[in-house]
Formats: sequence, C-alpha cells, structure tokens
Amino acid sequence: MISILKLKNKKQVFSWALYDFANQPFTTIIVTFIYSVFFVNEIALNEQYGTTMWSYAIAITAIVVSFSSPILGAIADSGGYRKFFLTLFTWITCLCSVFLFFPQNGQVFFALTLFVVANICFELSGVFCNSYLPDLSDKKNKGTISGFAWGLGFIGGLLALFLSFVLFDLDSLGIRKINILVGVWFFIFSIPTIVFLKDKKRKKFSKSHFLNSFTTIKNTFKTISQYKVITQFLISRLFFNDGLVTIFALGGVYASTTVGFTNQEVMYLAIILNLAAGIGSFVFGLIEDKIGVVIVIRLTLVVLIAATLIAFIAPETSYPKELFWFSGILLGLMVGPNQSCSRSLMAQLTPQNKMNEFFGFYALTGKATSFIGPLLFGVITSFFNQQIALLVVIFLFFLGFILFNKIQFKEESFIN
Repeated sequence: MISILKLKNKKQVFSWALYDFANQPFTTIIVTFIYSVFFVNEIALNEQYGTTMWSYAIAITAIVVSFSSPILGAIADSGGYRKFFLTLFTWITCLCSVFLFFPQNGQVFFALTLFVVANICFELSGVFCNSYLPDLSDKKNKGTISGFAWGLGFIGGLLALFLSFVLFDLDSLGIRKINILVGVWFFIFSIPTIVFLKDKKRKKFSKSHFLNSFTTIKNTFKTISQYKVITQFLISRLFFNDGLVTIFALGGVYASTTVGFTNQEVMYLAIILNLAAGIGSFVFGLIEDKIGVVIVIRLTLVVLIAATLIAFIAPETSYPKELFWFSGILLGLMVGPNQSCSRSLMAQLTPQNKMNEFFGFYALTGKATSFIGPLLFGVITSFFNQQIALLVVIFLFFLGFILFNKIQFKEESFIN
C-alpha cells in the first residue's frame, strides 16, 4: 500500500484497481456463492437439473468469450476503442445483474439468458481492463500493482457480502434483491476507472477496423508462435484456469448440495473465502516482486490441488463441514495470487505494442476450453454425483501444474 502511494501515477493506478473492487461482487455473489445456489435450489426444477443447466450457462459464456475477445482486442488496438468497450460491457453487466431480480421459480431460461449475457459482458470487460496494466506499471512494480488490485477486489466482494447479509434476508425475495445491489455496486465503483483511465485518441470507426481485426488475429497466431514461453504459458493456464472457472461456477452449489451447507453457512463461507483471498493477494503481491512470479504460480497450483483433494474426501468423513471449511480457506488464499500472478506474468512476457491483442488471447486461453470443466461437472453429476464430478477439477489443476512446470523461463523471456 505504501509503495502504491509513492507512485507518480497513483491516481490512475487506484482508478484501475478500483475496477476489481467494483466487479468482484458479481463473481462472488452471482456466479459462485449466492445466485448460483439460489438458481439450483429455487429456480430450477430440481438440484440435478439446475446443476446441469448452470454448467451449460458457464460453458456458453466460455465459448462466446473465447471467440469474441481476440477480435474485440484487435479492434481496440487498431482504433483506440479500449475504453469504449470497457464502458459498454460494464454497463450491460450492471443492467442484467439488476434484472436478475425478476425471474421466478421455474423461469429457468429467463434467468439463464440474463445471467449468460451478464457473464459474457463481465468477462469481456475484464479483457480490456487487464490490458491497462502494462501502461500503469513497470517491471519492478507489476506484481505489487496487480496484487493490490486483486486484493482490493476481494475486499469489494467481502464488503458487498457483508452488506447483503445486513440489509437482506436470505429468502427468495432477499436473494433477488441482492442482485440489484451487485448491479448498482458495479456501476458506482467502476465510474473512477471509466473517467480517469487514459486511452489513445479514438479513431472514427470504419469497416476497415473490423476487417483488419481478422488480419491482425491471423498475424497474431503467427507472431505468438515465435514467443515460445508465452505459448507454453497460455496452454498450461488453459487447464488450471479451467479448474478455477469450475470452482467459481459450482463451488457454492457443491457446498450446499453435497456438503450440506445452509444458505447462511454458504454466505459465511463466501465472506471467509473473500477475506482469505484478499489477504493472499496482498501478501503474495509483495512476495512476487521478491521471489518471482513463476515460483508463486507453482506454489499456488500445488496448494490448489491439495485443497481440492480435501474437498473431495470431506463428505466421506465424520467432519465434512469442518474439512470443507479448511479446504475453502486454502483455496481462497491461493485463488487471488494465482490469478493476479498469471495476469502479471502475461504482462511481463508480452511486447508493449501487442498488449490488447495478446491479452485478448490471454482471455481466449482462459475461456477456449473453460466450458469443459463445468460441462463435465454437470454431465458427471447427472449420471453420478457432484463428489465424483469434483475429480474433473483435480485433474485440470494437476495437468496445468505439470505443463507449467515444464516451461523453461529465461531472463530474456521477460520483455517488460
């Protein structure tokens, strides 16, 4: 925090970091803990059907984002439309979040349509927000700034959860009202980001921007293959990020339907996990600049594998809730640093003039196969149960760790 205050561009850094504070409640409340559980238990016809449909919704999001983010990133690079897209997708996410108040019991497709649109726009807004990091940082403070933003994000999720707990009952009406809080929260706290972040002068949009985006993407495939380390990192992240996506999408559902958490206990779990994630992001952000981003990512993957194994065996023990609490805290401590350091590593490896475009592919590898984890989770649940389905997450973390561990990082690989 002290090092952030010493920065000459601290106003822009704070404005950029505040976006994580603004958008984290969407992930925490709607995607992971509160609305996902509400959808499965209240809106869907039954838990099995609800889990499968929620999984399909996450899969659709992943497919749309994986195809659209590189195109939009290339358009933003060529025409200076980065802030335009950031603003547009932010506002659509806010609006759809508020509208999630309206779906009632049995209105599955109404609820999922709103959620899918909101989730797609949420993910796309992150592509453009992430691409500002190299503009705001240098090689020495990328980890600190990225970790600060992630930590601030989890504090935002924590405060929004606390407000939800204080202001609303955890019944059907109360949970639907919480969606309005998420939308309003995102809109208000994203204003400094939209107002104060600077972008290059926007060119008048023309057909050439759209056509050039495909040419740029084609060239990027050729260019990115010349950056062997980036390619290997993106492939490894493709798998371990898929594990995280599955945890985010279905962790709350697993706690509720398999471990037996009540709505109130799920809320407590969300608060504790966000507290742990905030602490983890701040601490590892500082550690990253001292021991290196690569070591931190390796450490987080090892702990994520262990934590998921504990969550898998928890229902078979005499203390399922206690073990799941322990697993959840470990996951919380590692999730923030893993994502923050992945973003920081990508920024360090990417050429300055390819930031938006390469971060588009960063989102692509984060989403290209991220439908597989949730989809398999839903399918396996429909035939067996959620506990067996959790093995998918363990496999994805393990494969991602193996691939990441094989990468030969050299000093010349770090461009920024």
